[in-house]
Amino acid sequence: MQTSLTSQTSSSENRAPLSNPSLASKCSNLPSSEEHIQKLKEAGKDGDKQLITDGGQKRFGAISCNICGMLYTVSNPEDETQHLLFHNQFISAVKYVGWKKERILAEYPDGKIIMVLPDDPKYALKKVEEIREMVDNDLGFQQTPLMCYSRTKTLLFISNDKKVIGCLIAEHIQWGYRVIEEKVPEVSSENEKVIFERQKAWCCSTSPEPAICGISRIWVFSMMRRKKIASRMIECLRSNFIYGSYLSKEEIAFSDPTPDGKLFATQYCGTGQFLVYNFLNGQHQT
Repeated sequence: MQTSLTSQTSSSENRAPLSNPSLASKCSNLPSSEEHIQKLKEAGKDGDKQLITDGGQKRFGAISCNICGMLYTVSNPEDETQHLLFHNQFISAVKYVGWKKERILAEYPDGKIIMVLPDDPKYALKKVEEIREMVDNDLGFQQTPLMCYSRTKTLLFISNDKKVIGCLIAEHIQWGYRVIEEKVPEVSSENEKVIFERQKAWCCSTSPEPAICGISRIWVFSMMRRKKIASRMIECLRSNFIYGSYLSKEEIAFSDPTPDGKLFATQYCGTGQFLVYNFLNGQHQT
């Protein structure tokens, strides 16, 4: 599971939220390269997609876009191109116009959680696929394919201003593998501990354990993290994955978590020895 949990998707989100961020407002203070500005203008001819404009000031080094949240290097043509592509994809993906029939699981002061199933109308499935592609790009690498698409459940966190700011995709599984927790060396601060957790390799047991629910992807918009959005989505999932049953944390496994995803899973489960499945980046250990 990739929890953007990333410089990517999770509750270990380490970017401070902007005050009253508007996902539909215009970016400002971006590089003033004529060639780059022309590309941005051409990409924005469709209407509201032109959300990046020249602020007339030169900026250098790594910056974070205050709209899509992507961290990229100014004056690096490859980075700027990647940012442009992701930015436009992000704007399209997070826009939520609302549906006549919504499967609302929970409502909160800051938004609501809806669930989409494989047999829902095509417009709902198209939106889920659009979000999934954007999430995969945000995580920075190709996710493992779903084991059985017809048995998936997708949860979307919709903000009050009708933007998708959280996504969780879950599937039915039979087995999970226990992460083998590595002892954390003595460090002088909590920040150093977090850095160590992000950088260390992780291993899991080769002995399978029964599991019911696999979290394939869990993502929260970078500027809306540290608001318990990921935790609330998992709580809703545990109540609605199987009718009439509330899943325990021991019945949930995470798909090949990213470093930030591993931190989130550790915090949510209360242990670094949570279950994983579909592991690509981890190593087996008997």
